Amino acid sequence: MTLRTLLLMRHAKSDYPVGVPDRDRPLAPRGERDAAAAGLWLRAAYPAIDQVIVSPARRARETWTRVAPYLEVSGVQVDARVYDDWGADLREVVADLPDAARTALVIGHNPGIEEFTMSHATAGDPRARERVRRKFPTSAIAVLHLPGTWADAHGCALMVLAIPRG
Repeated sequence: MTLRTLLLMRHAKSDYPVGVPDRDRPLAPRGERDAAAAGLWLRAAYPAIDQVIVSPARRARETWTRVAPYLEVSGVQVDARVYDDWGADLREVVADLPDAARTALVIGHNPGIEEFTMSHATAGDPRARERVRRKFPTSAIAVLHLPGTWADAHGCALMVLAIPRG
């Protein structure tokens, strides 16, 4: 059985410019700093990532732009399902990850990231689960271990909720 690691990251703190549609909101200065800090955390913990899936929202793409320089990545894909319905289709996104990928990073939004974590991680660190239940802040990264295929994500283990800050 192959252990897979799923990294679920909420985009960094965004700005709220007047008249800008939600999909086009940029990162706030704090978000720019926190995204870079997340990149440093990921480099220390998971420097090589096989597949990255990013929401098409500007704040998620800008988060990835600031995380990317710190990592070795085999593939990157923008997937509208990560944004649509605030990530309600994350189960399908994860199930569609390539079989060859052992470590994947998804950069998306709440409530989808939090709901996926809470509904699929039925094992792992109870303190991490309680932290997710209380709040899944911007730039936070949930680390999930899956013992089987990407399609078998239900029943995975939540190992940690990291909250890098810049």
